[in-house]
Amino acid sequence: MQQKRKKVIIIGAAGRDFHNFNTYFRGNEQYNVVAFTAALIPDIDGRKYPAELAGDLYPGGIPIHSQDKLPKLIKEFGVNTCAFSYSDVSYQEVMGVASIVHTAGADFLLIGPGETMIKSSKPVIAVGAVRTGCGKSQTSRRIIDALMSHGIKVVAVRHPMPYGNLVAQKVQRFATIDDLKKHHCTIEEMEEYEPHVSRGNIIYAGVDYEAILREAEKEADVILWDGGNNDFPFYKPDLMVTVVDPHRPGHELNYYPGETTLRMANIVVINKMDSAGPEGIQTVRENIARVNPSAFVIDGASPLTVDKPELIRGKRVLVVEDGPTLTHGHMTIGAGTVAAQKFGAAELVDPRPYAVGRLQETFRIYPGIGTLLPAMGYGEKQISDLEATIRGTECDTVVIGTPIDLSRVLRIDKPVVKVQYELQEIGKPSLCDLVCDFLKERKMVKADCGNCK
Repeated sequence: MQQKRKKVIIIGAAGRDFHNFNTYFRGNEQYNVVAFTAALIPDIDGRKYPAELAGDLYPGGIPIHSQDKLPKLIKEFGVNTCAFSYSDVSYQEVMGVASIVHTAGADFLLIGPGETMIKSSKPVIAVGAVRTGCGKSQTSRRIIDALMSHGIKVVAVRHPMPYGNLVAQKVQRFATIDDLKKHHCTIEEMEEYEPHVSRGNIIYAGVDYEAILREAEKEADVILWDGGNNDFPFYKPDLMVTVVDPHRPGHELNYYPGETTLRMANIVVINKMDSAGPEGIQTVRENIARVNPSAFVIDGASPLTVDKPELIRGKRVLVVEDGPTLTHGHMTIGAGTVAAQKFGAAELVDPRPYAVGRLQETFRIYPGIGTLLPAMGYGEKQISDLEATIRGTECDTVVIGTPIDLSRVLRIDKPVVKVQYELQEIGKPSLCDLVCDFLKERKMVKADCGNCK
């Protein structure tokens, strides 16, 4: 007698959930994934994971529902198991969802790296972080610079952000700014992809990460996994680098799966030491030593570059920061805020009285956001609301601390100051030193290459 397939709901946020399906459930006749649920990202629920990506067992695709319907869905479909599949979540919140699942009568599942990491034919350096907004992207760029200094062709692959047509987004390759337009990227996507392509690097992203990897391998000597949120890598790393943030001491041991990325790390970067307090730095350092004493620890700073500091001094400024870092990253400051304070702004203008549309909802859901404006841009409506809020805010200057030039995407009718930042290592060994050692071990560079002296 044929065994009855277990009914599954994948609890996600349009990223890790799709990857877990592709690697663990797709084509597996023991399971029947009846639904995805979606959290964090607006307008994801109500869609389907399409049949073209879901495989032969799902000719009608798989519906995506809002996570707040989870108890009803478990009972309606007679679900056996719910697989929790998104990241940058406190342990308390994870177990809160587990309690909802158990109360509704289903098992709660966390799928680990062994079942979901894909092996590459090329060496993989993975970069992750313990929280959103630690400085992972600038760390990735620093590693790419180190690889390129050795003549290594590196291709980056970014953690997914597929918020549009999932079939069209199966495999995406970004080599130019025009590619961002071609793929109809959101602001969140541009913030991750543009810093790479503007430096002449190639970056891939999408939905099907095995198909993405096989394309990236065709043009790379080394694959750089540029992880998202605080997730562990989709690809099996040969070198794992994890970034921690002394502005949020203790979070490295209290968020899922950030602690996993910390424990997996060969190298840990303590970032933002130029703006963090000594107590926070010490707490993070002690926690690293406690759970991963064999890791190399690199001290790092994020020095700022401001193009027009004279437009900040003595002015009333509106600071615009990276959206996800402020929302589910729970930061209350960013590079723009630090720059405004450093260069003598007379006042940071609170955008709340001027917020319109979806931004009003963002401030309601995340009341702890500081005196700044999150650059939310998951879709055209949010981008329009962001533009209208900036236009309506009574200020002298707009200070942009996002990784991209928002004035290229939005019509801003006020003077604009752009803030940029890169990783700067403090002392030795540097990331370049350790990357060089990694390449030497694999005989990809000469033992006396001399690049990192």
